[in-house]
Amino acid sequence: MIYTALDTFYVSEEQLKASPSRKDGVAEETETMLRLYGCELIQESGILLRLPQAVMATGQVLFHRFYCKKSFTRFNVKAYEEMKVDLIRTERHLLKEMGFICHVEHPHKFVLNYLLQLKAPLELIQEGWNLANDSLRTTLCVRFKSEVVACGVVYAAARRFRYPLPENPPWWLIFQADKAEIDVVCKVLALLYQQPKAHYVDVSKGSKSFVLSSSSWDPPPDVQGKITVNGTTAGAVLVPSVAAIVSADTKDEAPPMADPKGEIVAEKPAIDGEGVEKTKEKDEKDREKERERDARRDRDREERRDREKSRDRERDRDRERDRHKDRSHRKDSRRDYTGYSSDKSRYHSSRSSDRHRHH
Repeated sequence: MIYTALDTFYVSEEQLKASPSRKDGVAEETETMLRLYGCELIQESGILLRLPQAVMATGQVLFHRFYCKKSFTRFNVKAYEEMKVDLIRTERHLLKEMGFICHVEHPHKFVLNYLLQLKAPLELIQEGWNLANDSLRTTLCVRFKSEVVACGVVYAAARRFRYPLPENPPWWLIFQADKAEIDVVCKVLALLYQQPKAHYVDVSKGSKSFVLSSSSWDPPPDVQGKITVNGTTAGAVLVPSVAAIVSADTKDEAPPMADPKGEIVAEKPAIDGEGVEKTKEKDEKDREKERERDARRDRDREERRDREKSRDRERDRDRERDRHKDRSHRKDSRRDYTGYSSDKSRYHSSRSSDRHRHH
């Protein structure tokens, strides 16, 4: 007998009766109902998305296989629904703040084109690629065009490998960049490699959700307390070599918000009890609205399912009526062509007619 990978997913009736859900106290009727409900959701979702039936059938099989291995009690679908709603709100919030401008032009393609035109060695190209990756950890992507960042990356990588760049005329003019901007890019990259290891710092103002907070995200000007926000570390680049591209007065030109230790000072907001209560009340109201929307969706789903069933019944009746008409028509046709019609003479052959005339 030949076994395939599919054979490992078949289970016996005894294994179904001892499923993980049954071991967790779920009754057989309840598990059956959950399986039916899950398969109906998959079918309805596929219909709404206009997917092929093969896709929906595969989803239903995978659904059954999964819950042969795991218990229904371990996965709360309502929690997923809440996370999905929160994700949609967050996405809408991000799109609104960015003005629905999501097109991004990265410096990597410019770095490759510049270095290939300069006929740089492979090691220099790899170094430029690494620096382009690290530049995304800074605010260079929102300060300068990608072409300018690419020129700064090329300049830093060339200094790292002591690779000469054309100076007469200056090479950056060909790429429509400015020397001062290139120096700023190199300086920011050098400061990046001086930062300690990054870690998370909680600066939220008591809101449990990113999208449910109605207050501004900018800290007030007056400082009540101090919190430390550290930078990020770089990867795949040698720090001392890149830092060497910065002149000795780099420390004097550090960003004004940074102190000698590289720490950034911001306000730690004070949250009173009344604000916390208001936040809880608002969260509870939002959850109540979500529950009402879920109930409406369930009702709409039931109504849609009833309408679909009614249409299916109507189509079945129409098909049955058409089949009945077709059977009646075929029966009449057979009667006519077998000689049982009242007009028998027109089905006699011409040879019979001639024989009767001669006699």
